[in-house]
Amino acid sequence: MENLLACNLGSYRQYVETAYAHLPSIGVRHIEIGLPKPEEVGGILKKLEPYGLAVSSVLARFDIANERAAAEFAPALETARALGAGVVFISVHAGELPRPVVYERLRRAGDAAREKGLTIAMETHPDLATNGTVALETMEGIAHPNVGVNFDTANIYYYNEGTDAVTELQKIARYVVSVHLKDTNGKPKTWYFPTLGEGVVDYKSVFTLMNAEGMRGPFTMEMEGIEGEALTLEETHARMAESVAYLRGLGVIG
Repeated sequence: MENLLACNLGSYRQYVETAYAHLPSIGVRHIEIGLPKPEEVGGILKKLEPYGLAVSSVLARFDIANERAAAEFAPALETARALGAGVVFISVHAGELPRPVVYERLRRAGDAAREKGLTIAMETHPDLATNGTVALETMEGIAHPNVGVNFDTANIYYYNEGTDAVTELQKIARYVVSVHLKDTNGKPKTWYFPTLGEGVVDYKSVFTLMNAEGMRGPFTMEMEGIEGEALTLEETHARMAESVAYLRGLGVIG
């Protein structure tokens, strides 16, 4: 079984309309998008069809501070299912909320996701999944098969010092349900996310670890760029193509 490679459409920035034709040309057939309105689903699917593209994951908002968070998350899950996505990506910051309350609200969201045949993926963000140790505590607290981690290979370096992506992934791999492929120069709080292969992330080991857990994707390219740069259309397309070529050269995608 091959690994499923996807791309966050935001990687194309102002050239996003060119992504639909460009991605298939470099061998990418799956995308990650922000959650649309329910009435927009039909139009999106119609737009993707000529290009042979499919939605693998959607980005949605989950208001953990709301005691009705799980119930109010249901429409997002239904929209994700209508799009054909398997993963719903969320970023959650618990703040001062007691952890048992946080875990219970996410557990109820997991119940709702299970009913729709979906999995919730929590991003590698403070304060519930800052690194492998923190994410492990969160996953063990939630203890729900439909709530997992979206492991961002660059955020580990952005939010932490003295560690690396592989070290942190080893701690949490069994709970990882999706991966954001993003490279970095490894410096904390530094907006430097270049073409895959130009940074410090050991992608071969990332794929090896995940495949050993039976996880085959989605592995989603998230090209957030370098602070201060202003890429042309050609440079944007080149960054995407070179990133795919790098992964193919590692033998982790077909």
